[in-house]
Amino acid sequence: MNFTQRLRNNELLVGTMLTIPAPEIAEMAAKCGFDWLFMDGEHSPLSTLDWQRMLQAVAGRSAGIIRVAARTEREIKKVLDIGADGIIAPQVNSADEARRVVEWCRYPPQGGRGVGLARAQGYGLDFASYVESANEHVAVIIQAEHIEAVDNIEQISQVEGIDAVFIGPYDLSASMNKMGEIDHPEVVKAIDKVTRVCQQNDIALGYFGVTAESVQPYIDQGYRLICAGVDAGFVTQGSQEVLQKLKP
Repeated sequence: MNFTQRLRNNELLVGTMLTIPAPEIAEMAAKCGFDWLFMDGEHSPLSTLDWQRMLQAVAGRSAGIIRVAARTEREIKKVLDIGADGIIAPQVNSADEARRVVEWCRYPPQGGRGVGLARAQGYGLDFASYVESANEHVAVIIQAEHIEAVDNIEQISQVEGIDAVFIGPYDLSASMNKMGEIDHPEVVKAIDKVTRVCQQNDIALGYFGVTAESVQPYIDQGYRLICAGVDAGFVTQGSQEVLQKLKP
């Protein structure tokens, strides 16, 4: 069963965020057993070729979901053609924006995704089978990370083809002039609204947290697309722990 089917079946899928352009780090994370890897193209130096190398390193072990640098047709097309299992579209603040994202992810007649030959299609060898199944297998995840998205979440949640809504707590707090105050009552209220509406419309919910402890409350609320920790954080935290023990 692929990632999108598991997501639609309401399985708990735990991933981590990758920001360092190294296939070896992606491979290590996959070998650790993460269900999926959040490959960040928005706030990292990762290039399309970096993503492809990382996808090749984890193929068959962890799903590679790429957050595109911008929610444009060009960015989405490139990411899907290198074989991403799905995309995360940042800053989706209206139903119209959500519909365009879905359209760019789906081949006709469900959408308007461009047709090409690349890694996703087996460089042409698997073209027919990939095109036949891609509309069902590619995950379309949008981020609700601005107060405008919260205000429009009822309409956004009605857009056909969205597989999950992923909360961006830090950007959301910033858009509310509460930079980094993700536990502020107003920010919590906004997240609660997204949670309620998406659950009413049977849309999977996702959340990012730096630690396992920070995401557990959302798992308890029924969130199933969980991203915990960042590759750079694992390196720095592990290094600090060693130094603190040896050079207190």
